[in-house]
Amino acid sequence: MTARKPRARVTGIGGIFFKAKNPKALVQWYRQHLGIQIEDTVALFTWRGGKDGKAKGHTVWSIFPAKTDYFGPGGSSFMINYRVKDLDRVVAALRREGLTLDRKVEDTEYGRFGWISDPEGNRIELWEPPKKYQAPERAISME
Repeated sequence: MTARKPRARVTGIGGIFFKAKNPKALVQWYRQHLGIQIEDTVALFTWRGGKDGKAKGHTVWSIFPAKTDYFGPGGSSFMINYRVKDLDRVVAALRREGLTLDRKVEDTEYGRFGWISDPEGNRIELWEPPKKYQAPERAISME
């Protein structure tokens, strides 16, 4: 019997989050020098995908305060959010493989979230988008 090829668990990057000592000043810097359209501390980059290019999605880019505990106890200065199709299946598979996951899975209007850490303590957010999700109007279109 041949071994079954494992299905991809991650389907893309949902967001990139990093800490800043002075989030407001850093927002201004990114606006001024890189022209990123940032609302509060968040920018959304829209893209198209799928077989016909009609599926629309977005990648979130956001600055967090340096003292946030949202990135977990490891002290990492960044966190990457990965999109997954079936969070429950991915979480169950990772637990079977012996990984330690946060006990909670968060259900929100933006989708479902779960968290793990890599061997160096970097927190990883797993995100299952809601079935029907519309990005906010102010997304930046990627060319």
